[in-house]
Amino acid sequence: MMKETREKRAVGRRAARAGAWAVVKRALKPIPVVGTVVSVGLAGHEMRKKGVLRGAAHVGLDLLPVVGTAKAVVELFMGDLIPDKKPAAG
Repeated sequence: MMKETREKRAVGRRAARAGAWAVVKRALKPIPVVGTVVSVGLAGHEMRKKGVLRGAAHVGLDLLPVVGTAKAVVELFMGDLIPDKKPAAG
């Protein structure tokens, strides 16, 4: 019984950390210089998650000063404008 409770807490903590990181990432992107650094740092991750073309478009838009800031603000409220690629079947 005690072991199950610990495992549930550990899963909850991991989920909270992942959610907090997503919020921090979205909050940092609208800041001009910091947003550019975050976008470049996460370019590989975004390209793996979205595919090469969609990922490159996503990062390219984030790097443009005014467009990237506007996109980040819209994404704070609406979620990703460029969807992730579909998971491979099987």
